[in-house]
Amino acid sequence: MPVETGLYDLLGVHPGATEDEIKKAYRKKAREHHPDKNPDDPTAGEKFQEMAAAYEILSGQETREIYDEYGMDGLSKGGPRGPGMPQDDMFAEMFSGMFGFDFGPGRRRTRGRDTTLPFEVTLEDLYNGKSVKMNMEREAICGTCKGTGAKGSAKPKQCVKCEGKGWTMQTTQLAAGRFATSRAACPDCEGRGERLREKDQCKKCKGKKTVKEKNRREIFIEPGMPDRHRIVLAGAGDEEPEVPPGDVIFLLKTKKHDSFERSGNDLLTTVHITLSEALLGFSRILITHLDGRGIQVTSPRGKIIKPGDSIILRDEGMPVHKGPDQKGNLYIMLEIDMPDEEWLQTVDRPALESLLPPKKPEMEPRPEVVEEVPFEESDIVEVRSQRFSGSGFFDRSGFARQFGEDEGGWEDEDEDEDEEDDWGPHGHEPECQPQ
Repeated sequence: MPVETGLYDLLGVHPGATEDEIKKAYRKKAREHHPDKNPDDPTAGEKFQEMAAAYEILSGQETREIYDEYGMDGLSKGGPRGPGMPQDDMFAEMFSGMFGFDFGPGRRRTRGRDTTLPFEVTLEDLYNGKSVKMNMEREAICGTCKGTGAKGSAKPKQCVKCEGKGWTMQTTQLAAGRFATSRAACPDCEGRGERLREKDQCKKCKGKKTVKEKNRREIFIEPGMPDRHRIVLAGAGDEEPEVPPGDVIFLLKTKKHDSFERSGNDLLTTVHITLSEALLGFSRILITHLDGRGIQVTSPRGKIIKPGDSIILRDEGMPVHKGPDQKGNLYIMLEIDMPDEEWLQTVDRPALESLLPPKKPEMEPRPEVVEEVPFEESDIVEVRSQRFSGSGFFDRSGFARQFGEDEGGWEDEDEDEDEEDDWGPHGHEPECQPQ
């Protein structure tokens, strides 16, 4: 049972409602409270926005789970909310974060806005870990006026245009004869509900209450962090008077690697071997790993490697985040490079033919020959790419054999062993400059 049901009650659904039920309920409520159908109701626009905000939270799996477990506090991270807090105050907080303004005196947000910044990292960074220092800029409370925006003891006056509410109603034309009414931040007081006369404004911040501040911060990319991991700098966001600052959140985005692909804690790659190595075996460094190590692999004697075969190097995958001394596996797809025509001209063809397995005999019984079709080379890569589009890094049916150690023995993989299904690849903002 959710810790609170205010959003469900707003849409008129029970907490166990399905996604379709929530969608239908929202559409019904939206039609009911649409400003076009309620031109005489000054609160219709506000109600319509509340319905939209409730639907936005409950229609997303992640936000709905957070709301069910922690309520609005979990979504806003604004700390415990008193049990008697009215529902309209709750939505005032939510709307202030969505539209960037407050709804008048007494209805301020309990916490500053978080700022999320995408941050590109390489697979090497995520394998080895990395420390990144950067210059950042944010809004900080003015030290001269201490965040009041006023000079000396001057006090702001109630905004005449919005009468202290911080918002005004605006009408937007949707189509010929169709208009929508919505609530917008007051342009005169910028949603504050009050204004300072120009002569009473602080000289340093010009009445804005905050000034630009530059500082140097450091983030740590820990080994094994997954793609889209969030690194949080608590309290590093823009400051605002009377509310604690929000966080700066770096959202990791992994760059595409030339050789390796990541699948959870496992790594996937392709290695080319020669026809001689496929027939007679090999013992050499197959790959240079993400930490610079050369990985030596020896194939078992008497083992013929076939096209599409793959091997597994255990504990050579990605480090497990927060898992000391634990790593995933490294899967290697083996591709056999055939010799070219120049090589064929240098060998004794009869001698080579005597060494190779015999050619296939004619079909028995031999079908009637209608016509002889000319031999013509083609490029089937595009056809295969369409066939296997979305199937992942490679066809997993190739996992028939595995290595146990870096130079260990060859072991048969249990074909009945359970396997994972997914093998595919997996409002002012501070400025930052990695160095």
